Amino acid sequence: MAKEEKTTLKRSLNAFHLWGIAVGLVISGEYFGWSYGWASAGTLGFLITTLVVALMYLTFIFSFTELSCAIPNTGGPFAYAKRAFGAKGGFLGGFSTLIEFACAPPAIAMSIGAYMSDQLPWLNPMWAAAIAYIIFVALNMSGVKMAATFELVVTLLAIFELCVFIGVVSPGFTWGNFTANGWAGSNTFSLSTVHGIFAAIPFAIWFFLAIEGASMSAEEAKNPQVTVKKGFLWGIVTLVVLAFGVMMFAGGVGNWASLSDINDPLPQAMKVIVGGKSGWFHMLIFLGLFGLIASFHGIIMECSRNIFSLAREGYLPRSLSKVNKRQVPHRALIACGLFGILCIFSDKLIVLGNQPLTANLITLACFGSITMYIVSMFSLFKLRRSEPNLERPYKAIFYPVFPIIALVGSMLCFVAMVIYNFEVFVAFAVLFGGGYVYFYFANIRVAKREAKLTMEMELVRSADLKDEK
Repeated sequence: MAKEEKTTLKRSLNAFHLWGIAVGLVISGEYFGWSYGWASAGTLGFLITTLVVALMYLTFIFSFTELSCAIPNTGGPFAYAKRAFGAKGGFLGGFSTLIEFACAPPAIAMSIGAYMSDQLPWLNPMWAAAIAYIIFVALNMSGVKMAATFELVVTLLAIFELCVFIGVVSPGFTWGNFTANGWAGSNTFSLSTVHGIFAAIPFAIWFFLAIEGASMSAEEAKNPQVTVKKGFLWGIVTLVVLAFGVMMFAGGVGNWASLSDINDPLPQAMKVIVGGKSGWFHMLIFLGLFGLIASFHGIIMECSRNIFSLAREGYLPRSLSKVNKRQVPHRALIACGLFGILCIFSDKLIVLGNQPLTANLITLACFGSITMYIVSMFSLFKLRRSEPNLERPYKAIFYPVFPIIALVGSMLCFVAMVIYNFEVFVAFAVLFGGGYVYFYFANIRVAKREAKLTMEMELVRSADLKDEK
C-alpha cells in the first residue's frame, strides 16, 4: 500500500528517447490539422503564416531550453513560472499547459478515426478514436521506459512514412498547382489575404505544437541538463524540415482546396497520384497511423505528467499525484483519457465559430500553448535578473534577441487568434476561470493547513520550553 502513495518518478530516459518524445509529440501535426489553414489563407498565404510561426518556434525553443536544463522538473512550464513568479505564476504556466495537452489528444484521436475509416469504411470514426484512448492509456501504464521506447519506434516509422509520401507524390508536383488561387482563394494578394494569414495562425502552430512537452520528462531523464538540450534542438530542426516538405508537396499535386477541410489530407493527396486501390495508398494509411499514434501516445504521456505535477503541488486534487508500482502517474492518465473520450462524443454537441470540433480543439490547444510561451519567456527574463547565479548548463543563444522575438511573436499570435476565433477564446477563458476558482480555494485550504501546522509546532515548542524550565 505504501508504494501506491509514492509521488516520485524513475530516471530512465536518454537523449535519443527525448528526441523521439519531442518529435513524436508534434509529428501528427504533419499529417493533419495544418491543411485547415489553406481554407483561410490559401497555399501562399499559409506559407507566409508558417514561415513566421516557424521563426517564432525556432527562437522560442532555443530560449526555452535554458529553462528546461536549469530546472529539470516534470512540471515543465509550471515549475519555471512558479519559481519566477510564485504560486499565481505557476498557475498560469501550469494550467495553460494543461489546456494545451488535454485538448490536443482528442483532435488527434478523431483523425486516427478518420484514417481508420479510410481503410475500414464500416468502422465508426468516433468509436475508433475512443478505443485508441483506452489502448494508449493502458500502454502508458506499463512504465515510462517502455512507453518512451514505443514512442521512439513509432516516431521513426512516422518520419519514414513522410519521406515515402514526399517521394511518391513528387513526380506529380507542379508549382502551378501549389500557387493556383493561392492567396486566400484568389490569384492576387488582397486585404482578404491578410485576414486569412492571421486567421490561419492556429493551424501553422499545429505544425509545431507540443514540442515543449519533452521538458515534462526531464525528471525521468538521465543527466537531464544534457539530454533535454539535445532532444529539443535536434527535434525542432527535424520538425521544420518535415513541415515545409509535407505542406509543399501535398499542395502541389492537384486541387489543394479539396484537402483544406478534412482530417486525412495526405492519403487524399496521394490518391490523386496513385489512385485509391494502389498499394502505396494503403501503405500510407497504415504507416500514416504511426504518425498520429506517436503524437497521440506522447501527448497523453506528457499530459499525465503535467496533471501529476499540478496535483503534487495542490493545484489539482492531490489524489491525481499518486503513482502505481511502476512509478507511473496512473490516476492522471485515467483523468486525461476520460476527458478525451468525453470530447470525442461531444462532436455534434459543441459547435463554435461554424468550425468542426477538430479545428476548435486545435485552436483551444493553441491558446493554451501560446499563453504558456508568453509566461515562459517572461519567466526566463525574470530568472535571469532574480537568480543570476542559477546553474544554467545551456544558455539561450542571442539573448535577449531570441527570447524577445519569441515573446513578441507569441503575443501577436495570441491577439490574432482572439480576433479571428473569439468564440473559442471565450471557451478558453471559461476553462481558465474554472481552473483559477479551484486554484484559489485550494490555496486557501493549503494556507489554513500550513497555519494549523505552524500553530501546532509552536505549541509543541512552548511545551518543550516549559519542560526544560
